[in-house]
Amino acid sequence: QVQLVESGGGLVQAGGSLRLSCAASGFTLTHYAIAWFRQAPGKEREGVSSISGTHGSTFYADSVKGRFTISKDIAKNTVYLQMNDLKVEDTAVYFCAADSLFGPTTYGWSEAAGYDFWGQGTQVTVSA
Repeated sequence: QVQLVESGGGLVQAGGSLRLSCAASGFTLTHYAIAWFRQAPGKEREGVSSISGTHGSTFYADSVKGRFTISKDIAKNTVYLQMNDLKVEDTAVYFCAADSLFGPTTYGWSEAAGYDFWGQGTQVTVSA
């Protein structure tokens, strides 16, 4: 069974750092692109970052570029999101999602509809 479990969220002050983890089971990261999404109250879900399955190519939303870094550990089947210089506007529930490399490429990396599997999310709260 494919499963994604996020961890690492919490409460931090602006300017602080957190590292989120997405532990995958039931599949290998080599065959799936993994993305981080976030959703704040009253706002639509937005793509934060993505890492491809084959070569580990990375993509970032303009709002987090230079502050966040996505990476993966194939041996541990885990994807990470290192978040530095956190801002109040980063406050949201963060989800990881998986997209099969063997499916169609109708959607872009930041489109939620293109992902087949989702974790339950982890809360990130940044205080001023």
